[in-house]
This record gives sequence, C-alpha cells and structure tokens, in this order.
Amino acid sequence: MNLSRRAPLPHPLTHLFTGAVDSLSAALAPQSARLYRGTARNFLTYLGTHHPEVTSLDQLRRDPHILGWMTMLRSRIPPLAPVTYIHRLIFLRGTLQELAWSAQLPQLAQLLRRQDIPRRPRRLPRALSMQQDQLLQQELLCRNDLGANLFLLLRHTGMRIGEAADLSFDCLHTSGSDQWAIHVPLGKLKTERMVPIDSFVCQLVQRLRFFRSFDPLPADGRLLARPHTKQTLLRHLREYLHEVSAAAGITQRIVPHQLRHTYASEMLRSGVDFPAIMKLLGHASPDMTMLYLDIALTDLQRELHLARSQPRHLVPQPKTQLASRAGLEGVIDSLLTALHVTEMYRRNLPDGAARRCLDRLSNRLTKILSVARKLDAPEK
Repeated sequence: MNLSRRAPLPHPLTHLFTGAVDSLSAALAPQSARLYRGTARNFLTYLGTHHPEVTSLDQLRRDPHILGWMTMLRSRIPPLAPVTYIHRLIFLRGTLQELAWSAQLPQLAQLLRRQDIPRRPRRLPRALSMQQDQLLQQELLCRNDLGANLFLLLRHTGMRIGEAADLSFDCLHTSGSDQWAIHVPLGKLKTERMVPIDSFVCQLVQRLRFFRSFDPLPADGRLLARPHTKQTLLRHLREYLHEVSAAAGITQRIVPHQLRHTYASEMLRSGVDFPAIMKLLGHASPDMTMLYLDIALTDLQRELHLARSQPRHLVPQPKTQLASRAGLEGVIDSLLTALHVTEMYRRNLPDGAARRCLDRLSNRLTKILSVARKLDAPEK
C-alpha cells in the first residue's frame, strides 16, 4: 500500500513510513488514515528535495530535518490554515512515535515534541440567539416534514447531524413508565451514549419512522433512508436547513452544528450540571464542552445574584459558650469547647506540620477529658 493513491513516492524511507501509517490507521476512520498518509508523503517529499542524503531512519535529526519541514509549512503561499498546520504536526509526530517503537529507535520519538504543536484556535460558542432559535423552531413546526422533524430532533437532543443519519429504526428505548431515551450510535469520537428524552422527542422519532415506512427504498435498519451515500444525505439536509433559515427570516448562515451548541447552552441555563452536559454531548474532555456553552450576560448576572444571596465563603463560626457550671462540671465543659474549636481549626488547615501538631494536641485534650470525666464519676 502506497502513501497515496497517486504515483509511488521514490524515496528510500517510503516503505517504512507506509508500514507505520498502516499500523496507526488500522483503528481510525478512512479520512484520518488519508490525512496520515498525506502528511507522511509531504514530509518525505520535503526530505527528498532538500535533504537527499537522508536514506535511513537513524539519519533523521530534529535540526535541520524536522525544523526545516516545519519552516517550509509556515512559509507556504497561500499560507496553511492554523488547524491544517496543527494537524500536519500531530500526524507526523504520531508516525515518528510509531517508527520509534517498530524500528527500535527511541530517538525518533523526540524529533517532534509536544511543545512544537501550537494550541488549536479556540472558537467562540455558536449557539443560536433566542430570537433565531424561536424563529427556526416555529418554521420547522409549521413544515412538519421529514427534514423539519429531523432538525427538531437535533435541537432537542444535541446530536451531531452525522449521528442522526446513523440512527437505527429502533433507537427508542424505555427505562420505565414514561421514561424514554434515544440511543445515539458511534459518532465522531467513536463513542455511543443514551440521551434521556421527553414525550415531544418521542413523537419526533415516531414521525420519522412514519416517513421511513413510506419511503420506496428498501428497509436497511436505519431511521433515515439514504438515496445514495451518507454524504449525499447530509448535503441534502444542510441545503434544507439553509432554505428553512431563509424562510424564517434569518439572514445569518445557520449550520446544523449550531443546534448542538444551542442545546448545550439551554441545558446549562436549565440547571443541568457540567458533568451531566458532558455525558449528554458525548464529550471526553471538559475543554471541548466549554466551547459549546454560550455564557451570556444574563447568565453571569443570575450567578452573581445567587452568589450574593447565598455566599458560600461565609463559613459559620463555631459557637463557643463559656462554662457556666462550677466545679469539675465547668472544667469538662471548657475542655469540650477547647477540643471543638481545635478540631474545627485543624480541619481547615492543609496537610503539613501545623496540622500534625494540632492533631497531637487534640489527642492530648481527648485524654485529659477522659481523665476528668473519671474524676467526676461517683466513688464506690
């Protein structure tokens, strides 16, 4: 298997890089495998042009081979998009790490370092505004056709459009009386999940089943029929959304993924905690979930009002009472108060010498209190 469907690359390292890419891409999506092969081909083309003397893996050096390739990428005209540049570095680093293991050359794993890869550009949340959301949903409800029900399903479950295209005909599951969930199949991150839904979403799925039953294409177990390929179906759905947005009077371009952002922001405003939102969206990283949440000024004002009305930093102080009883009873009361105050203070300290010292003092006070109580016991 060559690094690309194009003509074989005449470089001595081609077969080694091909083996490493094949090993890496065995569990990856076809698109990811193509990106790995394209990156390896790009790097070997650079080596063959600028460093033809390199014919074996042990000749590879960070400077000038890796750093020179990175400089070449940054100086391209027109320039590479930041995300494309980052992907090139990530894919070559993974290939070099695989070669370091397969060829028993550990130094290869250090040629391209993690700190060489810049941070991904952080995108602002793309949730729909409240007005856009209302206009779009009203238009979809009025149409009530296959596309309208599908996009309402996306809006009220937070699914990706690719996941919705893969939904099975029997994706609805019940876990009790009036408790339903929709099974979202393997998606972008190769994870699957169960999303709790209400009766409205159940009706949307039932309508989609109804449309599927009248479709002339043979049943294939999926909720949505595919005229040709999955990509063709997704293209038709995106075009449908553009048509609906224009009919609803929305001048800005709306893409299906914005419905997912809107769902996440709605869940946050409804009081759903952050870990639950991560599970609903199928995210493995909280950083990714943060990109989906649209924190508006009204949300900040609500949180500020809540913090001022119920300040969590005001910890109630322990109530200490001076011993009002005389004699040995008063001594026991004082010891109990001292033990209580010491323990309250000790729990607020970090682990260290001071906390260990107070721990020993608390133990001594406990022993003194035990002896004092024995003195108070009546003599036989």
